[in-house]
Amino acid sequence: MVDLDSPVGSLAVPALPALTPGARRVLDAASDLFYDQGIHAVGVDTIAEAAGVTKKTLYDRFGSKEALVVSYLRHRDARWREHLAAHLARVPEPGVARALAVFDAAVDWSRQHGGKGCSAVNARAEVGDGHDGNAVFPEAARQKGWLLTLFAELCREAGLARPDDLARTLMLVHEGAIVTVGMETFDQPLEHARTVARSLLEAAQAEPAA
Repeated sequence: MVDLDSPVGSLAVPALPALTPGARRVLDAASDLFYDQGIHAVGVDTIAEAAGVTKKTLYDRFGSKEALVVSYLRHRDARWREHLAAHLARVPEPGVARALAVFDAAVDWSRQHGGKGCSAVNARAEVGDGHDGNAVFPEAARQKGWLLTLFAELCREAGLARPDDLARTLMLVHEGAIVTVGMETFDQPLEHARTVARSLLEAAQAEPAA
């Protein structure tokens, strides 16, 4: 469960460990392969070959395939958060437009990087719920929890009615749209989600805050 009273605080991307050139090649190759083909479908032999390194180098740098998957998710999340922060910086004043900037960022991101949907959601679908001790599920859950908390913070800053409930609804709209991107159920799901989000935010703006 996510504590919506815990502020996001800063949009700054958490520091990630420095990578050697070999580790960077491995991570770049793995990131492309995991996103395009899936985690289970891609073996370490394929990653090492694509990166132009030996399997020993891969294991020396990351320790295991699971750790490499977690690194892939963290680095992709860091890029997304940088992208999102840039969109939010364009709308510094609290309000409906600032909350909608999350959807604007998602639309832009999907066009550039996200034709198969969300890497965290896709990874979660492949690895299960984490009860077996895998490290991938907690990382995916952390990323989604952070975004939900951000929605709540944006709604509170805007003085909107029932900000926590509104944040949960916006999260459902946002995540449903991202899944729809990957499923290709219909065109422009994130643009449609933005329209729905705007209606929700404007309705909350018209309602007296508690």
